[in-house]
Amino acid sequence: MTIAAILNGKGHDVLSISADSRVSEAVALLAERRIGALPVIDGDTVTGVFSERDVIYALAQNGAAALDRTVGDVMTAPPVTVAPKDAVLGALSLMTRRRIRHLPVIQDGSMIGLVSIGDLVKYRIERIEADAAAMRDYIQSA
Repeated sequence: MTIAAILNGKGHDVLSISADSRVSEAVALLAERRIGALPVIDGDTVTGVFSERDVIYALAQNGAAALDRTVGDVMTAPPVTVAPKDAVLGALSLMTRRRIRHLPVIQDGSMIGLVSIGDLVKYRIERIEADAAAMRDYIQSA
């Protein structure tokens, strides 16, 4: 199974933010939408990812003044990305190795979606359950 299949199931709509936005704006957007990360976009290019962890690190270093900094000052860059043709298991492995939870999906230099570790784990659980059901059906029919 590929990342493209995951995106086909969940959709390609992605909320993003610009690097010159204030951290306070990004935090409000994360809270309002109840999401954990925002790709940081400059034109059609993903320049970084702004996540909950970036907020925590910025607050630890700068206190409340971190909220007045720009997203570009505190985002994780360069972004770790995947392509639509990449395997789900490869993306899960990448997330585990890099200790990240969100991957922008890039095709021909532009972002076409975003997958989270939750999206990929959900897929894996569904596959395991489907395989188990198929095995039960096979055993019962034998």
